[in-house]
Amino acid sequence: MSLFRPILLLCLLLAGAGSTSLAEAASPDFTPLESMVNKAVSDSVFPGATLAVLSRGRMVYHRAFGRMTYDPKSSPVDTSTIYDLASLTKAVATTSIVMQLVDRDSLALEAPVSHYLPDFRGGGKEKITIRQLLQHTSGLRAHRYFAESCKSPEELFKAIDADSLLTTPGTTTLYSDLGFMLLGKVIETLTHKTLDENFCDRFAVPLAMKSTMFNPSQSLAHHIAPVGQDGIWPFSTERPLVHDQNAALLGGVSGHAGLYSTSGDLARMVTMLMQGGSLNNQTFFHAETLKKFLSPNESLRLLGWDRPSPGGHSSSGEFFSASSYGHLGFTGTSIWIDSEKELAVIFLSNRVYPSAENIKIRAFRPLLHNTIWRCLKLHPLRQRAPASAPQAAAPSAATPAGKSN
Repeated sequence: MSLFRPILLLCLLLAGAGSTSLAEAASPDFTPLESMVNKAVSDSVFPGATLAVLSRGRMVYHRAFGRMTYDPKSSPVDTSTIYDLASLTKAVATTSIVMQLVDRDSLALEAPVSHYLPDFRGGGKEKITIRQLLQHTSGLRAHRYFAESCKSPEELFKAIDADSLLTTPGTTTLYSDLGFMLLGKVIETLTHKTLDENFCDRFAVPLAMKSTMFNPSQSLAHHIAPVGQDGIWPFSTERPLVHDQNAALLGGVSGHAGLYSTSGDLARMVTMLMQGGSLNNQTFFHAETLKKFLSPNESLRLLGWDRPSPGGHSSSGEFFSASSYGHLGFTGTSIWIDSEKELAVIFLSNRVYPSAENIKIRAFRPLLHNTIWRCLKLHPLRQRAPASAPQAAAPSAATPAGKSN
């Protein structure tokens, strides 16, 4: 009997060690994902892209595909390549700053925009609230090429002030760049700092997002995926690098577009959002504020973020839960976050190079997210405690190929 017990204990230990090893080995097989993204590069959906997948508190996939351009002599992209985020600026920068201002009682969601921008009134505009700008229910038009009639930021905002509303505020959801241009101006008026200074101080520096910025310097040019230019530039002055013409007219810094970043940097912000607004013992906004912005409401959109389209025709594919949130960028960028399933997907590309006429990404986006879900579903990860920051999978070298968002 005394001999049997040590033997039994040894067997149990060995069995436990074996089961742990098998569980650890059950990591996702992303081969189908790599095949479909490489095929997208071959099919000229985009010249190159970087992709990060976060699951259960850690980064489980981080890889680059393709090249900077379609030229076979072009440099391969890698996971540190910087992309023009386009309308991801709305969610990542502008909404995050607004969220923090609301969290700290510096900004009121139900306050009229005219409270902060007194010239924004007339024709019903005095009834538009900060909430309605965030939800795209303000009644403002979607887009306008302001450089055709405006020569400066001042003239651009005067044109918005003078514009007529398309619908009564609060009655219709109409995605609007103009609303987020105004939110950027509200932030600057309220804080007495520029939008880029606000984002840098509040998020980029504390989150160590070292490659995230407006107006990246020329010294970073070889790290930035090139894009075409949106609209004509009728001025003799040099056009800022940003793709969006209105952001260029605003000096490259706007509430609706202009931010540049990498997949790795965005993974840090996404992790903070998924952890309720905190990361590395620093609180950026309280969980209650985050819930206020990201909980479904009567609108088709959340506050500053989008949610999966009803009917299964979302860019997030078929499997993200109804409580998911995300956003797209016109240049070929996207973030989708499913807190219920502890899953986030960050995808950055320059599909607008050399021209925005290439719209193949519309069919690619849902296929991408469906494929990721299937890879994770077939090979579930072991449950892990949330990490303080995403633990990056070893970045691999790029694999060369062999106005709605």
